[in-house]
Parts: sequence; C-alpha cells; structure tokens
Amino acid sequence: MENWQAVVSVLTLVAIVVVFTTEWFDITIATFLGALFLIFTNVISLREAIDYIARSDDTLALLFGFMVLVRAWEQTGIFEYFATKIFLFAKGEGKRLLLTIVGITSLTSAFLPNAIAVIILAPLMPELARQLMVNLAPLLVLLVLVANSAGLLTIFGDRATFIVADGINLNFTDYLWQVGLGGLFAVGTITVMLPFLWKKIWKTKIEDFDRQRLPQIHARNFLNSSGLIILGIGIFFIFTQLLNYDVSPTIYVLFTAALVVLSSHQNRMNLVNSIFQDIDWSILIFFVSIFVVVGGLEKAGVVNGLSRIIAAIFGTNIIFGLLILLFCCGIISTVIPSLPLVVAMLPLLKEYIVSVGLANSSFLLSNFQGQLSVEALLLFYAMLFGVTLGGNGTAVGGISNVIAVNYSERQGSRISFKNFLHYGIPVMLLQLVAIVLYLLVRFII
Repeated sequence: MENWQAVVSVLTLVAIVVVFTTEWFDITIATFLGALFLIFTNVISLREAIDYIARSDDTLALLFGFMVLVRAWEQTGIFEYFATKIFLFAKGEGKRLLLTIVGITSLTSAFLPNAIAVIILAPLMPELARQLMVNLAPLLVLLVLVANSAGLLTIFGDRATFIVADGINLNFTDYLWQVGLGGLFAVGTITVMLPFLWKKIWKTKIEDFDRQRLPQIHARNFLNSSGLIILGIGIFFIFTQLLNYDVSPTIYVLFTAALVVLSSHQNRMNLVNSIFQDIDWSILIFFVSIFVVVGGLEKAGVVNGLSRIIAAIFGTNIIFGLLILLFCCGIISTVIPSLPLVVAMLPLLKEYIVSVGLANSSFLLSNFQGQLSVEALLLFYAMLFGVTLGGNGTAVGGISNVIAVNYSERQGSRISFKNFLHYGIPVMLLQLVAIVLYLLVRFII
C-alpha cells in the first residue's frame, strides 16, 4: 500500500470521528468533506468513489423510496392515529409502552432493513412521547437499538446480514437457527435493561389514559388508493417472481413510491415539490460519503492491513479469534456503519479462512455452493454480530442511528452524542458479552 495514502485516509477518518464526538458541526458535512478530501488528494479517484457507492445502490434506493412514502402519508394523521392506538393498548403505562415498542420494532426489523424500520416507525414516537408526557429522545434511541439488534433475526433484517449469508452460502433456515437465535438474545438484552436505562419512562403512568381520543384520519381516499397501489404492486411482484423475471425488489418500492406521490398530487394532498423538499437528503449524503471514506481506507490498504494484524494475533485459535473479531468489529462499528464495513471485511475474512486451511480455494469463487465448517462459520458470525451490535454504541454507528438523530432534531428534541452514549455503550457491551456466551455455548461447549 502507499504509505501516504494510508496516512491521509486514517487521518481523515480520525478528523471525522473528532467532529462526531465534539459535535463541532453537522456529521453529514463532516463525512461529505472527508469524502471530497480523499478524492481531491487522489487517495481515491472519482470513478473509484462512484464504484464504491454503487455497492450500496439498492440500499440507497430503498431509503429514498420509503422516505418518499412516509413523507406522503405524514399529512393524513395516520401516524398519530396508530400512536394513540399503541398508547391505549399500553394503558398509559410506560413499561407496557416500552415493551410494545420493542415488540413492534422487532417484528418490523425482522422483515425489513433496520433503517427502513426506523423510517417507518419514527413518526409514531412524537405522539407517544406527547401522550405519555416524556422526552422524545429516549424513545427514538430505544427504537434504533432494537431495530439494529432485531435486524439479526432474519436474513432480510439488514443488508449486511444478507451480504454475509449470501457470501457463505447460508440458507434462510440455517440462518434462523444459528444467527437469528443470537438476535433474540440481543433483543432480550435490551428488554432486560429497560427498567434501568429507561427508568423514568418505565415508572411513568398516566391514570386517565382512557380519556385520550383517537385522532381523525384525513384524506381517506388517498390512503385507500395507497393501499390499493401497495396491494397491486405486491401481487405483481409475486407474479413476476413466479415467472423468474429478474427485477430487484427495490424497483418495486420506487415504483410504489412514484404512484403514491401521483395519488397524493391527484388528491390535492401534497405538491410533488413539497414531498421531495421535505425528504432528509442529509441521510443519503451521509450514507454515500461514508462509503467513499471506507473505500479510501480499503484502497489505501488500511482495512487489509488491519485484518492481517488481527489474523496474525489469533492465528488458528478459533476461540481467541472469535473474541478478537467480535470486539474489534464492535469497536470499529461505533464509528463506521455496518454495511460499508461488511463490504470491506467480507473478502478479507474469506481469504484468511482459506489461508489457514478452514476452507478450500473454491470458497473464494463468487458462485460458491459448498458448506463451511463450524469453525469457519463462527468467525463470520462473530464479524456479523460485531459490526451490527457495535453500531448500537454511538449516534453514528449505523444509518438508522443517524436517521433517528436527524428526525429527533427536526422534532425539536436533540439527541446529543453524549446522550446517545448513555444508552448505547451499556447496551452494546452487554450485548457483545451475551453473544460471546451464546456462540460458545451454542457451537463450542
């Protein structure tokens, strides 16, 4: 690797992290400037930067599509309606509400990417906070931590889980039994910590909760047409899958969003410009920029060098390697979201697995269809758990974290970096310890 490129890329990441922690200015501006600086200094070319961004094009398109959908529905009052339903179901008790949020978020994140789950569920939180008369920020932090953790429950819960499962030829059933069960432990860890970290909300109780009336839903014609659009696109998607018509699910989401915007315009709900104007573009810019920053680190050989150092430390000792990989990935993920980190780490871990004899050279092929040994699988599981749960540590550890932080600020309830640490670090550390015990008991002892 070129030494000067490695130094520049590392210093750029350090500068971005300093801005994150000190909150000197907005994190999106920091990552954007960092990405531009790496291109300007020729650590990574513009073409290479675009290639790295292209690795996440499906995720970017999904984020954009669901942002459009949520923005189009916000004016109907449907989020306030369902928030009130949840509040009444919880009978005005903080502990029941927290447990309900954990349940709903876990179910949503099990079948949708965690960032999408946060985009959909975040609009419920302001009304819940208002009715329970508590601060909004802790509810949004809980939403993020559960969404990230529950993303491990199925292959579909996070783009990173899908990439790893696909890379090691792990089918849906095996994933559920081997990784998804660990995801349950991660969600369970948060549930156990609710009475302690969310103590004030846990003890809150509204005595006259039953006086709360359901808000009126506006523009029912628009909502009905939206439902028909989703149903129609869903049926069309199933039909094309049966015909083996190869179109990314992301296209269907974007197609749905476009038709819902058209329906909104026709029903005089929102002007098209107002919908696109209110989308949180800073999230998309942050996501693109962080991919370029990680791309710079990868091209300069920093990621490769770090992986070789870790591999040299644990050699062929699987248990030691599991611990090192889990906690190192966890620490790194507090400042780098899981998706770009997994994209960078997966091929390097594959090469290490082959080099120590845990798999043959066919494992490096893109069409690998074989089965890995338990020892090899454990290292990939450690990486996946580390990069996913490590993101719970800080406000910038995941795309869903940044989405919630930005949303909270737009609602007038700022989540500071320090405030997120208050919840994130204890949860992250306890989750990593729980996962170590799970992996040891489940696969080794």
